[in-house]
Amino acid sequence: MQEDFARNLRRLCAETGSIAQVCRGIGINRQQFNRYLNGHGLPSAHNLRRIAQFFGLEEEQLFAPHQDFRQAQNMQRAGIAAPTQHFGAQFAGQARHMRRFLGFYHGYYRTPTWPGHIMRTLIRLREEDGHVVTDTFERAAASDGSIRQRGRYRGMAVFHNNRICMYESPRRAHGFLSETVLMPAHPQQTSYLQGLVLGISARSDQPPYAARTVWVRISERVTAREALAATGACREDSPRLDPKVRRLLGEELPLSVDVNV
Repeated sequence: MQEDFARNLRRLCAETGSIAQVCRGIGINRQQFNRYLNGHGLPSAHNLRRIAQFFGLEEEQLFAPHQDFRQAQNMQRAGIAAPTQHFGAQFAGQARHMRRFLGFYHGYYRTPTWPGHIMRTLIRLREEDGHVVTDTFERAAASDGSIRQRGRYRGMAVFHNNRICMYESPRRAHGFLSETVLMPAHPQQTSYLQGLVLGISARSDQPPYAARTVWVRISERVTAREALAATGACREDSPRLDPKVRRLLGEELPLSVDVNV
């Protein structure tokens, strides 16, 4: 069993990248990991779970006879699940790298749906089985009742090269995928995060757009109910807006595609 585990692990590493990259992704000591690769020991239950999550496998699969393991991997690589597994592996073990960013934020951005306004959403980053799962809540309504926007999105986040990349889709079926890339100004600075968001407008013609976005961490003294009540579309000159947020967003309008051209 120990020999099969070591051979299976070596095969996975050979197909993934350098040993150093794998160790960083799992969050494990290189010297300790080399012992597993060389068949000189087996990981603890905790480390075994982290290794399996990183490679997108069940724990028992790592102990399969090596010939059976190779055959299963070859069949999976040739099948439809292989691209999904490759993409999903990028999110494994991210909770360790993003722990300082976990919590609640208000996200701000301009959207073609609300010209002259800045949208404020509620975003939560949380840990789930070693992954960083995202939940975003949108609530906005025009005073004349012409627009009523409510949405809840779920996704996953990854931290790489001092960038947070988040991919989300609506909880309802057949929704669009949106992407947000944030650039912390300093590794330990989590109060204000700024970057870009790429999404689909809630307008009837649903044009795609890209815009600047700013996240502001919400104090732990603020309840989730209070944070959600503060969401909505604010006029750009509203005193409710943090002046720093307005400055970081700048004056640029969203870059949007006119589908009627």
